[in-house]
Amino acid sequence: MPAPAVPSPPAGLLATRVQDPYAYFAWLRRHAPAHRDRRPGRPTMWQISRYDDVRALLSDGRLSKDPGRVPGYVAGPAGLNRHLVHADPPDHTRLRTLVNAAFVPRRVAQLEPFVADTANRLLDRIEQLTHVDVIVAFAAPLTFRMICAILGVPEELDNATTRDTLMATIAPAPGLNPARVEGDLHALLDVLIARKRAAGERSAVDLLGALVRASDESGAMSEEELRSTAYLLLLVGHDTTMNLIGNGMLALLCNPGEATRLTGPQAGPDLVTTAVEELLRYDSPVRDATFRCAAEPISLHGQLIGEGDIVSLLIGSANRDEARFPEADRLDLGRTPNDHLAFGYGPHFCIGAALARLEGAVAFPLLLERLGPVALAKPADELHWRPARVMRGLAALPVVRH
Repeated sequence: MPAPAVPSPPAGLLATRVQDPYAYFAWLRRHAPAHRDRRPGRPTMWQISRYDDVRALLSDGRLSKDPGRVPGYVAGPAGLNRHLVHADPPDHTRLRTLVNAAFVPRRVAQLEPFVADTANRLLDRIEQLTHVDVIVAFAAPLTFRMICAILGVPEELDNATTRDTLMATIAPAPGLNPARVEGDLHALLDVLIARKRAAGERSAVDLLGALVRASDESGAMSEEELRSTAYLLLLVGHDTTMNLIGNGMLALLCNPGEATRLTGPQAGPDLVTTAVEELLRYDSPVRDATFRCAAEPISLHGQLIGEGDIVSLLIGSANRDEARFPEADRLDLGRTPNDHLAFGYGPHFCIGAALARLEGAVAFPLLLERLGPVALAKPADELHWRPARVMRGLAALPVVRH
């Protein structure tokens, strides 16, 4: 029996889904909750948009994280794809165990004074400026400093050049040579790993040093897994939280009544906690879950997802599903319950969730307090969003202080 006919999304929604995907997501949830996205020359991809389906499939063993199952699929930079995001058990379990200790909530909580001090130092630099790019001046350096501290990246490599090299692998700027970008990235990783090896036991106090020792002394990681994991942690360890701060500040600037709740007399630790969760839900820093493909056929909403088909789980759509979140398109910093999927769900739940929450809890109140009265320097619909495969983040967030 043939599958039921599914309407095609309106061209206007397709044209604007990078800039503002939410109207497109709403159409999918209403008309095609399991939508086959046909693009010439690309593997078959299914977009799953409803909350219940996305949550269930995030922990469904019928979906594989191994890009090697899809012929011709390019997962990322050559030689840097053998990490926990692209692994099924038992490899995923082994790799996650090696990394997990650095990100347990108890250890992350001890970083709060360091996060606050770093944030205040960055704000000191822009205190006298009228025009500020929140991404360049604050969100990017803050989040990169944190992941560099955890990994043990030398201070001289904690800079915009290193960040740009990493970001170019997911959202390359026009005119950049991909081979040059990959060469620069491999050279960076060579330097980092060589320094840890040269330091020997002295490097074991940081995560990258511990991973190098796990590779060299016990063989718990291969050299490719070591390099891939270092790349993964450097990239997503700051990109996702940079997006959280940028997307969250934009949401607050577009909803000034909600922003005042974080600076008014009712503000407190409980409100800050629910505010961070709501900002994660409202404009999720990870728009689509990371790579998954069907390891066997899956039937969903009258459609048959074939073995080897890519399955894109739309986290940004699930987090705006009216069936799960009342008034889903409204920002409510006190929203409870708030079982959003911004960090995923199941075995691949984001390992850096506690760090992202901590950075958000420190960043938002400080930004609102120390920037003072502030407005967007251009209309929200003119801001540029980076056209990344998985992430949703602003290239810049220019504001004017009054």
